[in-house]
Amino acid sequence: MSVARLQIIVAAILFSTGGAAVKGTSFEGFDGGLAVAALRSAIAAAALALLVPVTRRNWSWRTIVVGLAFALTVVAFVAANKLTTSANTIFIQSIAPLWIAIGSPILLKERVAARDLALMGTLVAALSLFFIDAPDPIRTAPQPMLGNLLALVSSVGWAATIMGLRWLGKTQGSDAASAATLAGNIIAFLACIPFAMDTIQTATRTDWLLVTYLGLIQIAFAYMLLTRGVRHVAAIQVSLLLLAEPALNPLWSLWFHGERIGALTLVGGIVILAVTTAMALRRADPLPPKSIPSE
Repeated sequence: MSVARLQIIVAAILFSTGGAAVKGTSFEGFDGGLAVAALRSAIAAAALALLVPVTRRNWSWRTIVVGLAFALTVVAFVAANKLTTSANTIFIQSIAPLWIAIGSPILLKERVAARDLALMGTLVAALSLFFIDAPDPIRTAPQPMLGNLLALVSSVGWAATIMGLRWLGKTQGSDAASAATLAGNIIAFLACIPFAMDTIQTATRTDWLLVTYLGLIQIAFAYMLLTRGVRHVAAIQVSLLLLAEPALNPLWSLWFHGERIGALTLVGGIVILAVTTAMALRRADPLPPKSIPSE
């Protein structure tokens, strides 16, 4: 295995640990999610600004617009993980290609192939399973239906981010994606911190270790590995290697928190992964290679 492929796989594994790490903090409920999102994004922004110089360049008003979409993605993702299962969060977020198929003809003037419509319908059917099979409230998923809805918001934010990155690429070049990553983390911190101060004051040593891991390793270091790896690996291979993230995410929460998923949720997740794989293999996936972490 080449070094570049190994870098991408390690990045995907690190991305996949986000749900379990978020759940490991003592912060509870929606407010707890905002606290984790604020601290995680603050640490990630500082690390990216210091360690990845390209993130400090190519800023414009477009950077802020795409940064807003990315901020929505990461905040909704973290909050969803605090309220529903990691499996539901990552699998629901993975239906972003559906929103891209709807939005890209309007926003980017990009046609969606007719043969993709059946795959889009399959994603809708798979999405419905997560709401039919919403888990009963448990310690790590106290408000599963609200969490599912927030994961849906995160999927819309991620779709908007991807379309925004294409827009940036056309108008400012590929390096603009890196600047949008930094902008998004800064915006997420600024948006969450006013509502999270009281919660943050209760943080334990474990909480600080976990949010530092999330910001420094799970986001910043993984991002550095990914951006280095994608330079030397074909887009189709990058897309397939990154499927390790949604596949592994629920396993970490099962291992560390004993969080199990229902049969319909498992079926829905398998269908989403299968559709995403099929689209990647046909080179018809509306998602480009991931240039920033999705959560």
